[in-house]
Amino acid sequence: MEILKPKLGLLILSALLFVFNLSIWTIHGQGSIPARIDGFVYKNHLPDYADTIMIEAFFDPVCQDCRDAWPTLKQILEDYGPRLSLIVHPFALAYHDNAFVTSRALHIVNKLNASATYHLLEQFFEHQENFYNQQTFAMSRASVVDHIVRFVNKTVGDDSLSAVESGFSDSRSDLATRISFKYGCSRGVMGTPYFFVNGFPLPNAGSAVDYDGWRSIIDPLINMQGKSGDETPHFFL
Repeated sequence: MEILKPKLGLLILSALLFVFNLSIWTIHGQGSIPARIDGFVYKNHLPDYADTIMIEAFFDPVCQDCRDAWPTLKQILEDYGPRLSLIVHPFALAYHDNAFVTSRALHIVNKLNASATYHLLEQFFEHQENFYNQQTFAMSRASVVDHIVRFVNKTVGDDSLSAVESGFSDSRSDLATRISFKYGCSRGVMGTPYFFVNGFPLPNAGSAVDYDGWRSIIDPLINMQGKSGDETPHFFL
């Protein structure tokens, strides 16, 4: 037994050193905290967390399922009005060749004119086939960026060409797009569309939610908000 004690001590010391080093690696890997929360607020309607239901959507601009999910979600937002708030987080899927550059375009436009961000997203959805892998397979990276710059310029205004071009030369738009992806990963997002309601993920990730599905989620929450007294569900206690 005396012979085993030093070995046991060495094992414990090695384990502690591994945990310490792992924590250091984790801290360095996280990078700095961004100056503002990620995502684009729908209609610049900042959420009032006490009175609204917060929906977060992780969208890839060239994902067909995101394109199909958006019209119903938009209709729900219109029908429920100020009782709902929405933030869209761009989440560029690796297997969509142009997901990162289109997501970056959203960040650039959002910085130039936040009121045009959702219009651009809708235009990407409407003309999505122009940015699929096969359609741009023979194009260089620079040609793809130029193609998207001109598309964005046509969408948001003829006087934006130089500003959008400059945005793609600005490392901050690249960093913002990377942060969006890392933020999604930190929330456990693995595909798109991916929805959270009041911070909790919805099931069936990667699939659109139909109108009745959204109502079945939102109506009970509104009813709970309308009740007096303690509104905290018992499973949180």
